[in-house]
Amino acid sequence: MILSARRLTAMLRIGATALTLLNCTSKSEDHTVAQKPVHLVTVDPGHFHAALVQKSMYDDVDSVIHVYAPAGPDVEMHLARIDNFNKRAENPTRWNEVVYTGADFFDKMLTQKSGNVVVLAGNNEKKTEYIARAIGAGFNVLGDKPMAIDGKGFDLLKTAFTEAASKKLLLYDIMTERYEISTILQKELSQLPEVFGVLEAGTPENPSVTKESVHHFFKYVSGSILTRPPWFMDVKQEGEGIVDVTTHLVDLVQWECFPEQAIDYTHDIEIQKAKRTKTPMTLSQFKAITKLDAFPGYLQSMVKSDTVLEVYSNGEINYKIKNVHARVSVIWNYQAPEGAGDTHYSIMRGTKANLIIRQGKEEQFKPTLYIEPLKVDGYEAVLAGQFRKIQDKYAGVELKKNAKGWEVVIPEQYKEGHEAHFGRVMEKFLGYLKNGDMPAWEVPNMLAKYYTTTKALEVAVKEP
Repeated sequence: MILSARRLTAMLRIGATALTLLNCTSKSEDHTVAQKPVHLVTVDPGHFHAALVQKSMYDDVDSVIHVYAPAGPDVEMHLARIDNFNKRAENPTRWNEVVYTGADFFDKMLTQKSGNVVVLAGNNEKKTEYIARAIGAGFNVLGDKPMAIDGKGFDLLKTAFTEAASKKLLLYDIMTERYEISTILQKELSQLPEVFGVLEAGTPENPSVTKESVHHFFKYVSGSILTRPPWFMDVKQEGEGIVDVTTHLVDLVQWECFPEQAIDYTHDIEIQKAKRTKTPMTLSQFKAITKLDAFPGYLQSMVKSDTVLEVYSNGEINYKIKNVHARVSVIWNYQAPEGAGDTHYSIMRGTKANLIIRQGKEEQFKPTLYIEPLKVDGYEAVLAGQFRKIQDKYAGVELKKNAKGWEVVIPEQYKEGHEAHFGRVMEKFLGYLKNGDMPAWEVPNMLAKYYTTTKALEVAVKEP
């Protein structure tokens, strides 16, 4: 069904001016589409990331966004987030959401073809199928991670990439962490041989590259407590932690260690060890983030002692990539300590120095980059000279000496925050779309990334 503005406003309890729901075949809409080359179609937006790609307006994107989803709280929360963007005092957006709800929402999206780019950020159980079907129908696809949560999904994703290439369509995933400034500078410094040397090969016990991420079920987004859909805790629908957040970490290993190099997963990736563990969540904690009074039926197999939900949200992968040993791990706690949030740890070990990102209490839970040299003699003068190359690109970045080496002091202007990074990804995608192409390494590296995570899941499930 197509929702009227009156009914949708009542349902969401938001102002009637928030959303302008237009008929899908109106003349005014046809005129708008003609003025803008990109028209987005949002499908089943169950994850808040679907809204964050619309936190800003874009020159090439039409303001009318078609939304196809089953009726229910997921789409309601999505539209409420868009409404908040439209109503904010500073730089409000001007999105007009045309909403279709019904059991046949995906088939309706395919037949109506109201745009040329499908945005997918929601329940992952059918996401890979949706990607393949959207590509088959001639849509470009911008998909949130993960685009595949198991081996079967990976095989389907491979087929989708092949078809996308044959139809000259873009299939791209949302890798926001490439835009975090401490990660960018870690990569930049690793490309200075005089400062970093070359990347160590490492060993399984002491990998050359380690990336660890700690996340929380209870968190704030855009200033409000995030309401999680109950299926977010169902690994059959969301995917286990080892195939979800680790997607970002595997991507960063490839992006930083082998910049602009294609990774062939059939030769360059070897999973050595993988493990998965559970995070417990009480019923009262579950209520706080879902607003539900009981665990849904599909979660009952994960409930212990009637009141504790156990979620396979934690995972670790030890693997070799192009003969470099790497380790990635993710942990999901229920809630962060006071003043803290999601945290990231990363180390790249070079023959001359280690580049380390820490985000602990000492850093006030803010990502901080350190340079820790292996040999001190003459290193400071070399670093000072080479660091000017970084300063030429990022004015205002400075070095601050400490007991182990140096802290890279980054001006606030570069610290955009996680939510702003979704706009960066969208801008990159739109640039690729406008040019009709993207770098040759992107597709093979997306395949390598999802092979790594889904193969690691297979290994972890077999572990005792």
